[in-house]
Amino acid sequence: MVDNLAHISGPVEPQGAVGLERGVHRWQFCSGEKGGDGIGKTKRGKGTKWMVVVDGQGIPLGNYLGSASPAEVKLAEITLAAVRVPNPKQRGRPRQKPKRLIADKAYDSDSLRHRLRKRGIELISPHKAGRVRPATQDGRPLRRYRKRWKMERTNAWLGNFRHLAIRYDRKLSIYQAFFHIACFMIVLRRF
Repeated sequence: MVDNLAHISGPVEPQGAVGLERGVHRWQFCSGEKGGDGIGKTKRGKGTKWMVVVDGQGIPLGNYLGSASPAEVKLAEITLAAVRVPNPKQRGRPRQKPKRLIADKAYDSDSLRHRLRKRGIELISPHKAGRVRPATQDGRPLRRYRKRWKMERTNAWLGNFRHLAIRYDRKLSIYQAFFHIACFMIVLRRF
């Protein structure tokens, strides 16, 4: 094969630009549609949903980034599977199961409550306004819901990172890397 390359007849010169490029502006070559992995439709266009689990101080413990289309109820267990908290007192596997999950009204689902209860996790979430079935929790557990502002504060901290607020990357893995860097910076600021 190398012998064939050595015997090329005639001079080899680089080819110039095609004449079509001169008359067409650069933006016309771009598709204009926002696309890529993990992008779904929302009320305001297309986007990526951040699902973040935080501890009592607002430190991110686990996250899941995906399409904005599915409801939070469907993504809750996937997000909980991403949590890995090492126990400093014991050796062995990291802790993956929190005692309770404080969430907003979007997580009000009897099937999710049942599945989490089987795993030993208490779901604390106010009921939706149009709930047909009887209430499953009284006011005592809902007192813990007042501490949900710490989760909202963490979302605000993540929103301060410009690269996360507007998704520039088509690949979800690159966007996820920037998300992990932002979480790491939040953890470093808190300690």
